[in-house]
Amino acid sequence: MSMHVRRWAVLLALIVAPGAFGPHAGAAEINAADVKSVAVHPTKLALTGADDAAQIIVTATLNDGRLADLTSEAQFAVADGKAAAVLSGGRVVPRANGTSEIVVAFGPQTVRVPLVVKSMGDNLPLNFTNQVVPVFTKLGCNSGGCHGKLAGQNGFRLSLLGFEPDLDFVTLVKESRGRRLFPANPDASLFLMKATGRAPHGGGKKMDPDSDEYKLVRRWIAAGMPWGEEKDPKVTKISVYPEHRVLPRQSKQQFAVYAHYSDGTVEDITRRAQYESNDTEIAVVDERAQVKTLGMSGEAAVMARFQGMVAVFRATVPLGVKTPEWTFADKTVVDKFTAKKWRELGLVPSELCTDEQFVRRVFVDVTGTLPTPKQVLEFVADADPAKRDKLVDRLLDTPEYAFFFANKWADILRVKRRQEAGRAQGTFAFHEWIREQVAADTPYSEFVRLIIASSGDERKSPPTVWYKEIDKPEQFVDDISQVFLGQRLACANCHHHPYEKWSQDDYWGLAAFYARVGRKEVRLPNTNPNAQDNRVQVVYTRAIGNVTNKRTQKPAEPKALDADPMPPTDEDPRTKLVDWMTDPKNPFFAKTVANRYWAHFFGRGIVDPLDDMRITNPPSNPELLDALAANLVENKYSLKALVKTICKSRTYQLASAPNEFNKHDKQAYARYYPKRLQAEVLLDALCQVTDSPTRFNGLPTDKNAPHRAIMLPDESFGSYFLDVFGRPQRISACECERVSEANLAAVLHLLNSDEVQGKISRASGRADALAKVTDKRSDAEKVEELFLWAFARKPTTDDAAAALEHIKKMEAKGGPAGRKTAYENILWALINTKEFVFNQ
Repeated sequence: MSMHVRRWAVLLALIVAPGAFGPHAGAAEINAADVKSVAVHPTKLALTGADDAAQIIVTATLNDGRLADLTSEAQFAVADGKAAAVLSGGRVVPRANGTSEIVVAFGPQTVRVPLVVKSMGDNLPLNFTNQVVPVFTKLGCNSGGCHGKLAGQNGFRLSLLGFEPDLDFVTLVKESRGRRLFPANPDASLFLMKATGRAPHGGGKKMDPDSDEYKLVRRWIAAGMPWGEEKDPKVTKISVYPEHRVLPRQSKQQFAVYAHYSDGTVEDITRRAQYESNDTEIAVVDERAQVKTLGMSGEAAVMARFQGMVAVFRATVPLGVKTPEWTFADKTVVDKFTAKKWRELGLVPSELCTDEQFVRRVFVDVTGTLPTPKQVLEFVADADPAKRDKLVDRLLDTPEYAFFFANKWADILRVKRRQEAGRAQGTFAFHEWIREQVAADTPYSEFVRLIIASSGDERKSPPTVWYKEIDKPEQFVDDISQVFLGQRLACANCHHHPYEKWSQDDYWGLAAFYARVGRKEVRLPNTNPNAQDNRVQVVYTRAIGNVTNKRTQKPAEPKALDADPMPPTDEDPRTKLVDWMTDPKNPFFAKTVANRYWAHFFGRGIVDPLDDMRITNPPSNPELLDALAANLVENKYSLKALVKTICKSRTYQLASAPNEFNKHDKQAYARYYPKRLQAEVLLDALCQVTDSPTRFNGLPTDKNAPHRAIMLPDESFGSYFLDVFGRPQRISACECERVSEANLAAVLHLLNSDEVQGKISRASGRADALAKVTDKRSDAEKVEELFLWAFARKPTTDDAAAALEHIKKMEAKGGPAGRKTAYENILWALINTKEFVFNQ
């Protein structure tokens, strides 16, 4: 039998198969007898002109206090039968001028809604931006995959999502000698013929001739394609009703969307807005703004977009099954809000993890290091009820914590040598500076200030190395906003953010804080002029400087997000930016780092992705995120205090094993979500378990020098292992660059690579040492040690029996050599289990 066949046999004997998923429960139908009262929104309607329409929302209050949507089930009638018609789904369209009532009935209950219709025969003025452009967005014509991309499509280009209506107007009305529109016969316009499929169109049919969109565009063409008047009102915001509902699984909820204009008017735009769900496993939405929940429980956010404005409808979908009673004592502020969310969702938290699971979990999460068998046994034997809290405190004072989190921040801050020898002194110095700040628990606000407002040369001021990667205003904005504010603003460089309110003016307002950053290279005195590392970068503040706003082609004024422009000053503009960022009232700063650290410990942010904190991607638990941010500010931006708040919580200490009620949970943290060890941690763990250290070229080789992967100062140290397991190359400031998903190359590398085999079989390595007869301990004790190293637990009876039988069998066949092979095989089996590769 070959070595790898034998090892597969050992591996199979040590792996426990996971459980299966169960079925979902459906939602019950609403009976009239269960309805206590019925309410209708809006309480009165006024429709103006043939293009107007309104969405009615019918809500039942049930006998048990719950709210339920009846919009699809209610009966509608117009009292006079002439003024309007109510279409399926509660949409009201005008028919004739007059005053009437809409009667809404469900079972024996009725509600009357006053109705006024006017201006039906009038040719009301049209505004291209307010009425026509949203049609292109609704139908997807100006999306990035169609005519909205930079080069357009088949010779026809629209601005992305209608953010530049003046460009769209010129394209439609004047480009190609106006061939797309034909006012004398609007139905013969090429634009309408393609959109309705009467002429060949690569995008297919987009609208029907009897649709509202067709009628509106046709009327605009027939009116001579007006742009509108300068005095016409502009959209200032949009809103949704209702903003939030608790919905059963497999249910429906209609919502309405309203545009608020600068003249104070409000218009129903439900059928003109565009919609998108952020979690289509929980809820989906159609073009009518009807949300349908599916089989998963959790939180879903539905974005409504209109004219560059966005609003969100939030759906909370409980499990909806009877759950056993449970209590959950608060250990930190975390537990108050996680438990509240579990009750809202009908989840039951898992039990607490075992001491063995906790000690491995917290060692890996806080220090990137496996606990030794001695540390595991001492912790398990400790009877102190506060031992878990005390362990967290001890780990935060270890050198490993400082190195591990320095590596995390080095990724985010792009401590990058680019394989250029002359940059090594800078990256080493910057990494060491970060490590020192982490170890000293420098307040996060001060840590950020020292980086963003850094000046001087990289020897005396290592944070200036950050400016080697930030050499353009655009890079400054992209990294500042994503790393420290949780806002991905890159797309606002060229156009309005498609999922947020941020405009180009907001983008270039941030860029203006960079305007006076100067940099130069100086040669070090008394150095060889031909040497690669004889120059250093110096960052300084220039007396003058500006950044051009791409949209206006004028100098941009320094302006923080949601703030007024800052007046000119002789002071470095960057210090003003940091003053705004670190203000306790800043809505982004503390939340962003709290969410980032939460994602580190739980594998998923409260806002996920962790640095995409836009209004259309709301937190799964807003109160929890607010509480963590407030806790951070109260503790004077101490990141160690934040780690303690998280790791000492009962929530963090839950078992990863699901129960019947939380097995589908993926965003409420009702159990610990297992996560694969990151590349550096996994390599170091392999080295620990096999007692075979890795040496990296370019670092000291003496036995006391740091040689662990979590200690590497930059990305230039070659390692196929680190690369295949997802080490980032620090190309961007996004943590998404680090890959943790499974891939075949990584699996095969653990299973069958010379590197891993060399560590397992190394002379004087762990397998070699345990196999020697000079170690007088029993094989049972030695196997126990291997399990404690790999899993921080003792082997089960079956585990031990399988391992001991294998040692006995191999020794009988091959003597001392067979005995060594047996220990190598057991080591190989352990490191190829999920229990080793994952933190759980």
